[in-house]
This record gives sequence, structure tokens and C-alpha cells, in this order.
Amino acid sequence: MAMLRGRRVVVVAGAGGVGKTTVSAALALGLAAAGARVAVVTIDPARRLATALGIPGLGDEPHRVDPSVVEAAGMRMTGTLDALQLDPRATFDRLIAREAPDDAARDRIVRNRIYRHLSGAAGAQEFMAVERLHELVDSGAYDVVVLDTPPARNALDFLDAPERMTRFVEGRGLRLLLGPRAGAGRTGWRALQAGGHMVMSVVERLTGAQLLTDISEFLQSFDGMYQGFSDRAAAVHDLLASDSTRFVVVTGPRPEPASEAVALWRRLADERYPLGAVVVNRVHREPGVTGTPDGLAGLLRRAGAPDPEGLASRAAAALEGARARAAADAHEVGTLSRALSGPPLAVVPSLAEDPVEVAGLAQVTRALGGGARDPGGSAGAAPPPDQARRQTT
Repeated sequence: MAMLRGRRVVVVAGAGGVGKTTVSAALALGLAAAGARVAVVTIDPARRLATALGIPGLGDEPHRVDPSVVEAAGMRMTGTLDALQLDPRATFDRLIAREAPDDAARDRIVRNRIYRHLSGAAGAQEFMAVERLHELVDSGAYDVVVLDTPPARNALDFLDAPERMTRFVEGRGLRLLLGPRAGAGRTGWRALQAGGHMVMSVVERLTGAQLLTDISEFLQSFDGMYQGFSDRAAAVHDLLASDSTRFVVVTGPRPEPASEAVALWRRLADERYPLGAVVVNRVHREPGVTGTPDGLAGLLRRAGAPDPEGLASRAAAALEGARARAAADAHEVGTLSRALSGPPLAVVPSLAEDPVEVAGLAQVTRALGGGARDPGGSAGAAPPPDQARRQTT
């Protein structure tokens, strides 16, 4: 948390299923509790972030988290926290409205069937995520924006999204079809329309729609908007690569997500993106019990427990299993640290229950080094991290 204070952008990336959305929300909560105006953006379709923050539902517009809910979890709230879920289509529509030369051009694009398909496709999600990030930063309404990205395999697409958009608007194929009016582009497209009329009509009959006409209208509608898109893509890349941004990679203490985290971290380092830390989530701790439960059967017998020998045997097996899990997790954390040559490593303990409300998020925030407790100590406060670990054990 200390290394993230004062940054404008925090990008949280990692494999699916490692608690990335939870860590994003916990980081945002800690920064807001410390006094920053924070927005956290999720792409998670399961809407776990809304549940964790006590919000009935998330949409494209920011939704303010009730500070009293945070304070009830035992944390002082001196800043503000807004949450929202990415809507790629709405974000794309705003981008078109901003770059279109006039309202008529904007309307032609948003009504076009090719555009409607493109704006809802999975490939548009990554670029719209960074576009929404840029919108929120540009708005000046927030000191820091925390972005919860798609899983690791898509996270690489997320990193490439600005460059892909730049290549798209500068590509030779587009220039050939929609180059300057005096160039061969217009002539080539008119020749295709004239000479290929039979082919176009056949394709249209086969598809049941005026496919090539839609493509033609779509491409021509973007004429004159190339430079704006290129400039925006470059600005997004510059924001992600600037010192005001930090990337946080989340993983779990298992070989597969850990190897994905190593690959992602190295990619970020090789391309000189600003690195923050690696968070290893849901790590089992060594049980806080010494020795073996000798004499436990006798204690259980005197307490009137049924089958005291069997119960003591199962307790011993559970203790041994907990020790084995803790040893395996410690081994994975050590392996990960060595593979990454010692980057900042934050370990979040495995909790007794998934943090699906603010009190649970507060425990994760404290494990990450943030979230001062309310000295008044509300009745609903989450336990301190060391107590949480004992409860988990």
C-alpha cells in the first residue's frame, strides 16, 4: 500500500481465480481510507466487486461506496471510494462521439451493424478498459484509479490494445480502401464495387445481409478520425507506461497461476512498464499449535465427547493436513520469489471465508499494509490480521 500512495493509476493483473477482483477492491479501499479519491473499475462479469462493497449493482457510471459501511468494518474513511463495471459498448460510443467530426457521422457509425458487432466483441473489451481508465483519469475527479483487468492470457491483450488500435488506424489495408481523396484508395474501392458487383450480390444473398455495404459504410464513416484514434491510443500507452502508474500482479500459491504471474511480470519488466508488487493471495499459514495432540482423547473423554479416540485421530490428521498445506504454500512463495529475483512480494493469508463484504475486504487491505483501524473500535469491526490468521487456522 505504501508504494501505491501518490500514484494515479493502479493496474491489477493476473490469472483467473486467484482473487484479483478482491485484491483490486482491497487496494482501492485502503487508498480511499488513507484519504484519496479513488475509483475502482472491474471487468468481472460475476459482479463480485459490487457484492463485496455492499452495492446493489454496478454499471458504467461510478457508484459511491457508503463510508458508514467501511467504518462499521473498523476502518477510518478519510477519502472516497467509487466503483463501476466496464461497459465496453457505452465506452466505445463515447469515444466515437468525441472523435467524430459531427453528430451525423457519429450517428452513422453507431447505427452501423459492423460497429454494433465490433463494440460488443470480446476483443474490444481490452481496449475499452484502458479507454475507460483514461476517461476517469482525465476527468480530474479522482486521485487514483484502480483497474481490475481480465485474466492473465487476456492481460497480454490488454497491454497490446493501444498498439493494436494504432496499427489498425495506420494499417495499409485501411489506407488502401480509405486513403486521401486524391489517392488510389477511393479509386480502388470504387473499382471493387463496380467490377465485383456480381460477387457482392452473391455474398449478400448468402449472408442474408448487405455485408459488404455495411463494411464499406463502416470504413468510410471512420474517414477523418484516424489521427484522433491514433493519438488516443498513444496517450493510453503513455499513461500505462508513466511513473504515475503501477502494475500489481496477483497470483496464488500454486504452480500454474504462479508460472503465469512470472511470465506476466517478466513481460512487464521487459517492456519497461512501471512495476509495483506481486501479491500472493490465499496463502495458508503454519498452524499456531506446537507438538502433537497427545492426551487429546483423554480430554475429550472427560468432556463427554462421543468417540473421543476417533475424534482425536481426525483432529491429528487435520492438523497434519494443515501443516502440509502451509509447507506447500511456503515452498511456492519461495519458488516464486526466486524466479522473480526478489520483487516486492505481499502475502495475503487464506481467510476462513471468502471476503464477500467490506469487513472481509478490510482484512485483505490490512494484510497489504493499509487501512488504519478506527480507534473507536466499532462492534462490527474485522479482527486484526494476526487474529484473522489464527481464526483461519
